[in-house]
Amino acid sequence: MKLNKYFVIDFDSTFTKVEAFDVLADISLQDHPEREERKKKIIQITNQGMDGSISFRESLEKRLNLLAPSQHHLPALIAKLKGSVSESFKRNKEFFQQYSDNIYIISNGFKEFIEPIVTEFGIKSENILANEFRFDADGKVIGFDTENPLSANGGKVTQLKKLNLPGDVYVIGDGYTDYEIKHAGLANKFFAFTENVERENVKNKADHITPSLDEFLYLNKLNTAISYPKNRINVLLLENVHPVAVELLRTEGFNVETYHAAMTEEELIQKIKNVSVLGIRSKTQVTAKVLEHANRLMVIGAFCIGTNQIDLKEATKKGIAVFNAPFSNTRSVVELAVAEMIMLMRNIVDKSAKMHKGVWDKSAKGSFEVRGKKLGLIGYGNIGTQLSVIAESLGMKVLYYDTEEKLSLGNAIKCKTMNEVLEQADVISMHVDGRKANTNLIGPKEFGLMKKGVIFINLSRGHVVDIQSLRENILSGKVAGCAIDVFPYEPVSNDEEFINDLRGLPNTILTPHIGGSTLEAQENIGKFVPGKMMDYINTGSTSNSVNFPNLTLPILQDAHRLIHIHNNVPGILAKINQLLADHDINIVGQYLKTNESVGYVITDINKQYDKEVIAKLRAVENTIKFRVLY
Repeated sequence: MKLNKYFVIDFDSTFTKVEAFDVLADISLQDHPEREERKKKIIQITNQGMDGSISFRESLEKRLNLLAPSQHHLPALIAKLKGSVSESFKRNKEFFQQYSDNIYIISNGFKEFIEPIVTEFGIKSENILANEFRFDADGKVIGFDTENPLSANGGKVTQLKKLNLPGDVYVIGDGYTDYEIKHAGLANKFFAFTENVERENVKNKADHITPSLDEFLYLNKLNTAISYPKNRINVLLLENVHPVAVELLRTEGFNVETYHAAMTEEELIQKIKNVSVLGIRSKTQVTAKVLEHANRLMVIGAFCIGTNQIDLKEATKKGIAVFNAPFSNTRSVVELAVAEMIMLMRNIVDKSAKMHKGVWDKSAKGSFEVRGKKLGLIGYGNIGTQLSVIAESLGMKVLYYDTEEKLSLGNAIKCKTMNEVLEQADVISMHVDGRKANTNLIGPKEFGLMKKGVIFINLSRGHVVDIQSLRENILSGKVAGCAIDVFPYEPVSNDEEFINDLRGLPNTILTPHIGGSTLEAQENIGKFVPGKMMDYINTGSTSNSVNFPNLTLPILQDAHRLIHIHNNVPGILAKINQLLADHDINIVGQYLKTNESVGYVITDINKQYDKEVIAKLRAVENTIKFRVLY
């Protein structure tokens, strides 16, 4: 494609995430007795070359002398560098292929390891300008081509003058030598690339700071794989979600901001503006007032099982999809329930506390095996069913009650009413959802139905148990032991004191909402929820959404995808199709699903279309949200 623009791109820390010499040091010095000392010296010399206290050529000579590389080190180096290409470069491979005639790699590195990396992206070998090694007969590096201008100070400027490119020149790089090209008047604009490293002195000199190649392509109206620049999708993650989630979303090209705790309603109102993706755990309340200020919000991810902390009705009205992690921490919650059940049946908590005070209380009084006891489950969902299976393997008899018809696993017995479970069980474990109707589901009346000496566990939702009634039944001995992980009010951060009437009671385990807080569970959630959110943003798929009609969509190929969210009223699909027909637009695929609130229409159309139709589709009566994917 003929283009009167030329793109000059740096290699180290721009095309790749790393400095090639740092990787080479790990390889060539792997078994060297002075490895760490030499690596420190290399960094020192690099800095001296960059600050001008020694010449670049002297810096290069000294570093190569310390590295002592050989030709046989290059395959391992190249393999490492191929795995370290910047994520936004990998995403936009089509750009390099489409404009290969106009893209130059100019680097103070060496062509021997640069060329195998960048030519895989379609960049021409003759457009790679870099230093070149000199080898002896044994393949040992003995120097470099000293005639090459890139081996000296100001080499990039000298090299670009020689090229004399006949058009506008745009430089993308992370170093001061890249800025020097613009300073010398040889480039129209210098873009400081900050995806991998940020250098303040370089950013201050830049015409534009580009956190990814997506941003550069967007600003220069160049073809990208999708109709929006991913780096313009702002993600806000609260409550210390697992780092794997942060990494996945950043790797996708999104701007990610994290915060260690929950936010108050007012704080979130201030932060939610211009946020496209919100990730929370259980403490953050996403109210109608918050959503009123969410001008760009597309999706909310609950990095937990429950979603009662989100106003789902209001989110749906605003066309915001909500996803959660219904299975990812199931095992962790179940294991905690089993552990606490055994601890409470053996009265371990009080015995341990006495031991710490120097009291030796060796007695079997009040200690029982769980084998042969009846476990009563209130709620038989993902957690309840798995707990049921494990409890049976311990020799327990399982009774359960659920408002929905659920298939019994193993020998578990379904009871017709909750009261039947409460009257028979030796251990009661709560596993219900957070709907408002479950507030104080267990109160004075329910405790009155339980056996004397019952063990009571609540790892579900704080508001389902009347705390004052539970306190009274512990003090009276009706409840012989309890474990509570969730509370009607929970501190918003670890800095706030936990205040609750259950503090200090006998044989009572209190935990800070950590049922799902294992490294395995948090990592599983950290992978699952971002995956669902990215699928929704990138393809429109709503599989596992808790408030949208569930659609699993094929990958889009050679077409535009129109995503239309509307109030669930008759005639919308007909209006959409009539508009497309009026503009001679061919439909290559269409998907529709509705729930009681919204309709969700996905229409794939061929590439040729009148862009005026987009405005008309947005204007269809009862439209909530509309967007286009390439």
